[in-house]
Amino acid sequence: MGTLMDPDDEAGSEVPTVSASVSGPPNPELKKLQVFKVYKRRWFVLLVFCLINCSNATIWLTFAPVANQSAKHLEVGLEEINWLSLVYMVVAIPLSFGTTWMLDTFGLRITLILGSWLNMFGAVVRFCGVLPYGKFAVLYPVVMLGQTLGALAQPLIIFAPTKLAALWFPDHQRATANMIASMSNPLGILLANLISPMVAKTSGQIPALLIAYAVPACIICCLATVGIRSSCPPTPPSASAEFSNSEPFVQGLKLLLKNKNYLVLLVCFGAGIAVFTCFSTLLEQILCVNGYTNDFAGLCGGLFIAFGIVGAGALGLYVDKTKKFNESVKINMCFSTLACIAFAVVSQLRDQNVAVAAVCSLFGFFGFAIYPVAMELSVECSYPVGEATSAGLIFISGQVQSVLCVIVLQALTKRLADSPTSTCGSAVLSWKVPMLVMAGLSTLFTCCFVVFFHTCYRRLETGTNKESNGSIPTEHAPSVQG
Repeated sequence: MGTLMDPDDEAGSEVPTVSASVSGPPNPELKKLQVFKVYKRRWFVLLVFCLINCSNATIWLTFAPVANQSAKHLEVGLEEINWLSLVYMVVAIPLSFGTTWMLDTFGLRITLILGSWLNMFGAVVRFCGVLPYGKFAVLYPVVMLGQTLGALAQPLIIFAPTKLAALWFPDHQRATANMIASMSNPLGILLANLISPMVAKTSGQIPALLIAYAVPACIICCLATVGIRSSCPPTPPSASAEFSNSEPFVQGLKLLLKNKNYLVLLVCFGAGIAVFTCFSTLLEQILCVNGYTNDFAGLCGGLFIAFGIVGAGALGLYVDKTKKFNESVKINMCFSTLACIAFAVVSQLRDQNVAVAAVCSLFGFFGFAIYPVAMELSVECSYPVGEATSAGLIFISGQVQSVLCVIVLQALTKRLADSPTSTCGSAVLSWKVPMLVMAGLSTLFTCCFVVFFHTCYRRLETGTNKESNGSIPTEHAPSVQG
């Protein structure tokens, strides 16, 4: 029996284990003793990832909750302010293929550290763009450059949850770990919706807002650089983790494009991401027409995310125990679509604060719960393709559809001659038609997904088969958790 030094044990004690391979023919008795170990350090890696992801999301949506103040301070129109958010999608689309290859080839450590540095530089550059420089007091292009650097970091970060969960966590914690990692992004959106209106009540407070986001980004970058020491643990936590990335990148792409169920998930869930992106980006502009203030729009965005995190947490725990990925995603997509339709109606009514807030809460509760489970489902239906590749293509689909959706919805707006209750400033637009179109798209793609998506769970079946052939998971093995 061999020994393995546990890197999480500062004293350097040895933890007994069994070599996965022996010379000569396989020994059935030795295979029965094979164990998969988990390490306490996995929670620290997960924490650092969540901080990076959260920071990147706050930088992404810094300006959306205070669009009018930002437009005034930067001396541009609302369309230019929207592009400060849209640049994340535009930049991510061409880089995503390279990012998935990088994540599957070089591993988590290099990818996340690079993402944290780009995120930090983006936050600092944005702040430099609004410092007083005499007559060049505001430099919109510099702010856009900072947003672009943050956009470069996003695909490096947002593709990683499924990879992190697969490499560091056992089967019975994988969906929960993916949920926690994935929900750190909407948590950042929640913070942006709360902090931006709170700090930037006037256009002159935009510089203070940007420094408030830059300082945490710098601290998190240092923590990631020093704290993340390896891409994966010394020994795998599960049978399926042993064979992560068993397919080369190009071969994996070919397999995905031939997988009917994966393609249905790619298009339909990508459309769902687009609907949520439109909601987050345009919420303040949609509500202000009918007299709702920026603070109330920020509250609705906060409720949207907060209830989404609660829903995702509950669904993640449920799926970890039951493994009912298909049923969970389909049911939640249906309820999410109903909430989208309700929002399209109540957002056009005045003095309906309670109804608007309630609908936003339900929209988040059912909609955000889908994201981590759908990402796990993408891996299950495409295994043994690398986790970053299968999840990354869905993200690309969501980004492409998000850009198209925001552009189309903006094009469908109609300028109003007068709106006495508007809090939008000089630009008053009707969002009635765009909201109905958004609800229609959500309904269409939900129906397509419910009807056409049917898959088996390939990764779970692989792990079960390997364990039945002699491998035993950590929680059933006489091993010590690191």
